[in-house]
Amino acid sequence: MLQPGDKAPDFSLPDADMERVNLEGLIGQRNLVIYFYPKDDTPGCTMEALEFTDLQSEFDAAQTELIGISRDTCSSHGAFRDKYGLTVKLLADPDGETCEAYGVWREKEAHGERRMGIVRSTFIVDKQGIIRHAIHDVKPKGHAAQVLGLVQAL
Repeated sequence: MLQPGDKAPDFSLPDADMERVNLEGLIGQRNLVIYFYPKDDTPGCTMEALEFTDLQSEFDAAQTELIGISRDTCSSHGAFRDKYGLTVKLLADPDGETCEAYGVWREKEAHGERRMGIVRSTFIVDKQGIIRHAIHDVKPKGHAAQVLGLVQAL
């Protein structure tokens, strides 16, 4: 599992508009909040995305880019963004390579059934590309405010 002090694994993924976003291109400009979530337009994922969107101006003031990653498609991300007016940049990882690189694709148990899925996780990455905080098993409510506090303390 990735820990604070580790270099953030590189990625190149399409966003909701099918534009490529590369970690390498973001490093050096702003801090990053990279959060992994299970599925577009589900209750917990919607709450988390809306809370990040509500705090967008504070994250901007802290020179921080918000990136949400799931295994949903670009078109699913576009519909999710447009339905709720989300400002978070949503990236599609349909093959799960980035989820694997960040260690968030794991076996989960729900309703007595074991299956693979994304463990809701957030990584705060500084301008040098170093992970400063790694938060796993995130509960969506209030998470964005918690992350903002950590970013503002960088």
